[in-house]
Amino acid sequence: MATVRAQIPASPAQVWAILADGWTYASWVVGASHIRRVEEGWPAVGTRIHHSVGAWPAVIQDSTRVLVAHPGSLLELEARVWPAGTAVVRLELAAVDGGTEVTMVERVVRGPMAVLPSRVLDVGLAARNREALGRLGDLAVRGA
Repeated sequence: MATVRAQIPASPAQVWAILADGWTYASWVVGASHIRRVEEGWPAVGTRIHHSVGAWPAVIQDSTRVLVAHPGSLLELEARVWPAGTAVVRLELAAVDGGTEVTMVERVVRGPMAVLPSRVLDVGLAARNREALGRLGDLAVRGA
C-alpha cells in the first residue's frame, strides 16, 4: 500500500473543489490523458469519471468510481485501468496551519499488477502519487 503526503498552501475547500470537478482529473492524475465523460452528481458515491489512460496509440479507455465521499475531507475511488488492474485510492484532507495536508493511499486490488511484490509496486506508486499531489496542489492554489 503506497502512502504519500503533501502540504498544500490552500484550504481544504479549495483542494476539495478540484477533487469535486471531475473534468480536472486528467490535469492532476498522472497517466490519465483524457476525460471522456463525468457522470452527473460527481463525486457522489457510485458516480464515475470515464477516462483514457496512456499515450496514443496505446490508450486504455476505462473509468473511476466513487466508493466513499465526505465533502471537504475524504474521497475514496476505485480506479480501473483494465487490463493492467484496479486500485483503490484514498485521499484524506486535513486542515493544518497554512493550508491542507493531503494523504493519498493507493492499493492495487485486482489484475496483473496485484501479483507484484508490494515493495516493488509501492516504490512506483509513491513516486507517481507524489507528482499527482504536486499537480493537485498547483491546481488548488491557482483556483482552477
